[in-house]
Amino acid sequence: MAPLDGLRVLDLTMWRPGPYTTQLLAQLGADVIKVEPPGGEPMRMFQGHFDLLNRRKRSIVLDLKSDEGRERCLELAADAEVFVEGFRPGVADRLGVGDAVLRARNPRLVYCSISGYGADGPLAQVPGHDVNYRAYTATLPPDAVSPSLEELPVADMSAATMAAFAITAACLKARATGKGDRIDLGMADVLAHWTSTVPEALRPQPATPPPPRPAPHVTGPVPGYGVYATKDGLKITLGVVSEERLWAATCRALGLDGAADVPFAERLGRVAELDGEVAAAIARLTRDEAMERLSAAGAPVAPLLTGAEMLDLDHFRARGVLDAGPVRTAAHPPLPGGRVAGLDEHRGEGWRHLTD
Repeated sequence: MAPLDGLRVLDLTMWRPGPYTTQLLAQLGADVIKVEPPGGEPMRMFQGHFDLLNRRKRSIVLDLKSDEGRERCLELAADAEVFVEGFRPGVADRLGVGDAVLRARNPRLVYCSISGYGADGPLAQVPGHDVNYRAYTATLPPDAVSPSLEELPVADMSAATMAAFAITAACLKARATGKGDRIDLGMADVLAHWTSTVPEALRPQPATPPPPRPAPHVTGPVPGYGVYATKDGLKITLGVVSEERLWAATCRALGLDGAADVPFAERLGRVAELDGEVAAAIARLTRDEAMERLSAAGAPVAPLLTGAEMLDLDHFRARGVLDAGPVRTAAHPPLPGGRVAGLDEHRGEGWRHLTD
């Protein structure tokens, strides 16, 4: 018997964070049904990577844009204990499988949403990937360069692990009370909270003036994914992977209209050329100019911040990440930071007794 034998998990996630979350649950015995769109999850085109993140799961195909597919999803959710989705904030509601709809049918359901910056806050609708979340949370060093294909995606994996922890905690409460919960987990929230636990004296300080000759750009795994220097000696990150709309938005914001319609398969064969064009265009802009243009176009952009800059960011303050931690729940919210006990302060005391 595995620890989570009998736990029923309906998994609507794709790419890395959500699938790793549900694989962690599956490896502890949970019965995970993976719901894929017609044609399958896009990650299947990278079969070796897909296989590593989707072991011990079952797979079904449902078209959530059809009445039949949506209704079958609702039927499965009615008998599940856990529902995990990784859509952009608001998409699950538009598809008819949002938290309010599912938990009205199944009050015991633990509904977990995993997104880049969480369901609300100033950055909620900003697109991004691992390198962007690390930039906004000061978990990239000041001398960071574009990551290689083999580099560990820290934001993705830490968020997945935190999600699995939050789900098991919420299930424990749901089984005891009969009341489920909605978990709102932002990938950036996890890293921001990690940064907030580092003593201030050890956090990265504001960027030093740029050297006379900046280091050459290091090409990332695909064009438009990585760290890019701006002309004022600061840095931004872009998080384009295979998404055609994000690549097109990035190109048009940078005046690279001729490359905007290059499909992903062709981009993979022209990585150095196309990424070099992106880097050169960004190098002609200050960080503020680049952020303004790319953000307005809907590109997945983030500034590379220091620890102090991250702590001043409105987004993480609005989400309460720094005080209450990275897990946000609706029915049973985490407790805010409390006082620190003195040495041996509670000698002779036993366990607390719940009063409600």
